[in-house]
Amino acid sequence: MVRKITEALDAARVAVADSGAVPEAAAGQDRPELQKAIEEIVESGFLGVSLRVHDERGEWAGSAGVAELGGTAKPPVNGHARIGSNTKTFTATLVLQLVAEGRTELDIPAADYLPEFGLDRRITVRMLLQHTSGLFNFTGEVYDDGTIVHGIPIPYGTTGKEWVDNRFHAYRPEELVRLALSKPARFEPGTGWSYSNTNYVLARLLIEKVTGRSLAEEMQRLILGPLGLSGTVVPDASPEIPEPHAHVYYRYEEAGRQKTIDVTRHNPSWVSTGGDMISTCQDLHTFISALIGGKLLPTPLLAEMCTPHATGIPNMDYGLGVFVQKTDCGGTVITHNGGMVGSAALMYSTPDGSKTLTAVLNLVDDADMSMATAFQNAQRRLVNEVFCGEQADPAQPAD
Repeated sequence: MVRKITEALDAARVAVADSGAVPEAAAGQDRPELQKAIEEIVESGFLGVSLRVHDERGEWAGSAGVAELGGTAKPPVNGHARIGSNTKTFTATLVLQLVAEGRTELDIPAADYLPEFGLDRRITVRMLLQHTSGLFNFTGEVYDDGTIVHGIPIPYGTTGKEWVDNRFHAYRPEELVRLALSKPARFEPGTGWSYSNTNYVLARLLIEKVTGRSLAEEMQRLILGPLGLSGTVVPDASPEIPEPHAHVYYRYEEAGRQKTIDVTRHNPSWVSTGGDMISTCQDLHTFISALIGGKLLPTPLLAEMCTPHATGIPNMDYGLGVFVQKTDCGGTVITHNGGMVGSAALMYSTPDGSKTLTAVLNLVDDADMSMATAFQNAQRRLVNEVFCGEQADPAQPAD
């Protein structure tokens, strides 16, 4: 199950953001334990890590490793990165804001808004955000018996080389949904939980249908503009990523030889709203802090968002666009993480929004997901350091 979640992940507002520099005070010379934590993550196999922590001791930001292969410069602390499935939290927040505006409802059939797809009328808007629709994941499914059913070519498994060759291909969201609907559902609507990017592409289409505007326009109106998230981008099918940024890579075999290529630029429409957005550690902090702090949603809807639904993953349940996770020291964090071909993004907050951790990692990815375990350990290492301190052993292996 953990592997399935990892596979599903698929894959600064401040003036210093543009340069990637941070003032010496913010660089956290008084927080050596945080610098050590990210240096140890780099030593585990990642190219680079940028971390930002806000807690009772104030703000700390720093980076370790390198921004690109063969280079010596560290990753920019406020650099841009593809944030993968953190996109889902932004998208769920947007849907809930439309609920607050009376434009949609959580427990109404999604088919009422998107009749063109012939969706099962038992699938509600809530089920899309909660991953309880049962819809096939267009990036592929791994079933409990080990059976793999492919969807579109993705950078993992046997389709890695095909993804490389077509990494600038543009998919439309409707195309991804129709592919998913051509496959059998995993279960009857509302009877199980399974992480599916299809749910969030449908959420995007629902947003666009009820507002008459693009997802990017609505994101700007309700989230990016009000919070001043100038480093956050809804790219749609654009392969570009703003400067500054670290570079990300993909390793694969061709004609019996290993090749490593720079995939910093690629068309993210293959995952669409399942994980296509670009942001910074600063913007991710501002977003999760505002969200959990009640600045984006009315209290009842925020409570709905953070109400956990069982996933079958130990100590990790799912609300509406967020995981509700138990830490090793017995606390609770609201989180979503994401992986996007050579990059990963972490976003955590205490339930009251008083402490946050945001991070981006750049790495050499491959079809075998050889860094998946290291990614899980990196998450655990940082969460334990920030949210548990000395109360948990950060060296213990991931479940």
